[in-house]
Amino acid sequence: MLTAKDIMTTAVRTVPLGTSIETLARLFEETRYNALPVVDDAGKLVGIVSQNDLIERDKPLHIPTVVSIFDWVFYLESEQTFKDDVKRMAARTVDEIFCSELVTCSPATPVSEVAALMSEKKAHMVPVLDGEKLVGVVARLDIIRSMGN
Repeated sequence: MLTAKDIMTTAVRTVPLGTSIETLARLFEETRYNALPVVDDAGKLVGIVSQNDLIERDKPLHIPTVVSIFDWVFYLESEQTFKDDVKRMAARTVDEIFCSELVTCSPATPVSEVAALMSEKKAHMVPVLDGEKLVGVVARLDIIRSMGN
């Protein structure tokens, strides 16, 4: 049975939290990767940034519908979603757009479980952790390549 260790990419390209949006865009263009692990100053994995995170900065801003009764204003949609959208559009660095909800696996995780994680969580890639240390990543293409073995 194949495991994450058998198919993972070990030469992992990471992005520090403070990386500018312009640098991130160039990295995606140069590497052709769909997603990159985000690390803090100590090199610890803190999240993932994807091409979708970058693209969402340019989507049209949806102004929430509100109802005003006397001096009260009621949002008919999530006020927090609107605030998050504004923050994302104004982002200048990776730490303002990356996703901190991590989907990870260990080197011993069977490839079938990694594939299930990707499918269920809509993940572009799954970081492989040995304890807290990032030792590799499994991307969708790695899963596809393993099908030929």
